[in-house]
Amino acid sequence: MKKISFSILILSIIIMLTSCHQKNKIESVIYPETKKCDTIDYYFGTAVPDPYRWLEDDYSEETANWVKAQNSVTQKFLSQIPYRNQMKKHLMEIINYPKESAPYKKGQRYFFYRNDGLQNQSVLYYKNSLDCEVVELLNPNKLSDDGTVALSAIGISDDGNYIGYAISRNGSDWQEIYVKNITTGEVLSDHLVWVKFSGIAWKDDGFFYSRFPEPKNELSGVNENGKLYYHKVGTDQKDDKLAYEDCTNPNLSFSAEVVNKRYLVIYGSESTSGNCFYFKDLDKENNSFVKVVSNFENDYSVVDEIDGHFIVMTNHDAPEYKVISIPIDNPAPSKWKDLIPASDKVLTNVSHIGKRLIVNYTKDAHSLVKIFNENGKFLGNLDNEVIGTISGFDGESDDTETFYTVTSYITPATIYRYNIDQNKSTLYKKSEINFDSDEYITEQKFFASKDGTKVPMFITHKKGIKMDGSNPTLLYGYGGFNVSLTPGFSATRIAWLEQGGVLAVANLRGGGEYGKKWHEAGTKMMKQNVFDDCIAAAEFLIAQGYTSNDKLALQGGSNGGLLVGAVINQRPELFAVAIPQVGVMDMLRYHKFTIGRYWAIDYGTSEDSKEMFEYLYKYSPMHSIQSNKKYPSILITTADHDDRVVPAHSFKYAAALQNSNIGNKPHLIRVESNAGHGAGKPLDKTIEEAVDIFSFIFFNMGVEVKYK
Repeated sequence: MKKISFSILILSIIIMLTSCHQKNKIESVIYPETKKCDTIDYYFGTAVPDPYRWLEDDYSEETANWVKAQNSVTQKFLSQIPYRNQMKKHLMEIINYPKESAPYKKGQRYFFYRNDGLQNQSVLYYKNSLDCEVVELLNPNKLSDDGTVALSAIGISDDGNYIGYAISRNGSDWQEIYVKNITTGEVLSDHLVWVKFSGIAWKDDGFFYSRFPEPKNELSGVNENGKLYYHKVGTDQKDDKLAYEDCTNPNLSFSAEVVNKRYLVIYGSESTSGNCFYFKDLDKENNSFVKVVSNFENDYSVVDEIDGHFIVMTNHDAPEYKVISIPIDNPAPSKWKDLIPASDKVLTNVSHIGKRLIVNYTKDAHSLVKIFNENGKFLGNLDNEVIGTISGFDGESDDTETFYTVTSYITPATIYRYNIDQNKSTLYKKSEINFDSDEYITEQKFFASKDGTKVPMFITHKKGIKMDGSNPTLLYGYGGFNVSLTPGFSATRIAWLEQGGVLAVANLRGGGEYGKKWHEAGTKMMKQNVFDDCIAAAEFLIAQGYTSNDKLALQGGSNGGLLVGAVINQRPELFAVAIPQVGVMDMLRYHKFTIGRYWAIDYGTSEDSKEMFEYLYKYSPMHSIQSNKKYPSILITTADHDDRVVPAHSFKYAAALQNSNIGNKPHLIRVESNAGHGAGKPLDKTIEEAVDIFSFIFFNMGVEVKYK
């Protein structure tokens, strides 16, 4: 009798385990068939097949059907992950708390953004004083049923009576500008279209803005011949006055600002780094622009005008940036003077408020704020030093106070009110999120890259984790375009940290963390440094016991998507999962779409030289997939209205992956509808994407996810 009972017990356990295994087992993935065409391009005598060129036509029915089929396979896979719905419910509970930006004063009003918790888009409010009732000014949630209309830019008139505001639809970079009377709440008849990457710079009863001609292909056509216009409130766009153009260079685009209500300053750009710099005195009639800088070798940004001098932030002769003074009546370079010289820290922003220059630096990728007088004399540090990111300090030169925000990987946004004369900060508003940051820790570690360069990395996790290589770890990187990854709070990442996950953010070369030299060390023929840095970061995390290669995921977006694609091609065995998001995956043709040519300063192009072509071809993600090697599980994400890095990059890359013999792990693509490169994405889409990414990672690592 005991033998029978024992046998039954063993059999029951086997059945139970088998049942559990079957419940969590996901059916093998069968990819949609992707046709091939016989397109071949020739680069310096080398034939390069492009069998998926047809996927570049984002308007074709054939491409639409392919996307539909791919999404169906991806959603079927994701829907079988047992805890996915629980994760979504929990993440919504985490995110459902009020979020607010630091207020800034314009005229007699204070303006700020607020999200009550789960609103798809944040709402712009104002107060007539800090103690007054809140007034809703612009609520983009009322402009669409699905939250896909976002505010992308605002500009408030000098008298404080009007606001020009730009909206974007479905995540596109294209903007439409409207005008609203702040006092009456009336939206005027003004409607400006084909605007892109533009500010709204007020002067008198109108504003300057930039636009392109109407494109033949709205989402992927090349954007050329940008011009600067002046729009008078209450008039039709066709009557706008041309303020500036350069017919000799169709690749230039322009942005403008009005400094001290008098000087029109314009910047011309032909890439993501370096700009020319012209100005005109608007108080004088019929005068022409003064060309202060006509080349594109350095960056220039006018902070303000003080006593007949432009105060300018620049990296001219200063890789870590400095502040200079340029006399307006004689702006020749020989007359420039250093106001705040360069230092060993990277100067990232300057504000002129209350007769002070408030200067934000980064030191090892976190913020340090210093205060100077208008003559450049150092007065002291901000009275609030943190290992995090400090931002804000908006206002006018005669204001007596301003506001700023402090955040880190484990600290939600905290807003401070700053008395300029007293150099004194007081708490203004603290986050109400239900998250105990005391349970977590962020450390900064330095590791050696392949060539011995020391690279910093922020590592965040629960306190007391075991360094036995068992922790699921998410490595995030970017490494390009002078962009610095400084500490910032993400409510969605809590879903990762709570489950024992480690978050590692590496400050790779190509970024701006250590100035111009650090940036340039990850560009063009030195781009491999970025990939080597990322690989070294992964090896460091494994060697130090944070994780192992079967518990390590790599994530990055845009240029970071390129990073992920290139790194897993070179070292696929290092990772269990890879998440390339809206990535630049075809390095031979990226410059042929929308504003892709701007990126050539970082990448070079396949047409520059034989050497540059061969360098790009070697690491281009869709061209360098290593067949017969076992790849990690891969979830590619993109969106149908991404007109910055067009979705064809991800489409072609996904097709190439699925067609290669690279193991039996899933290689899926998730194509979001009515969304773009990332900016302005509705909160519900953000939550759904985060849930899909984290559940995909956890599941493919074999991590058991539990909720109370």
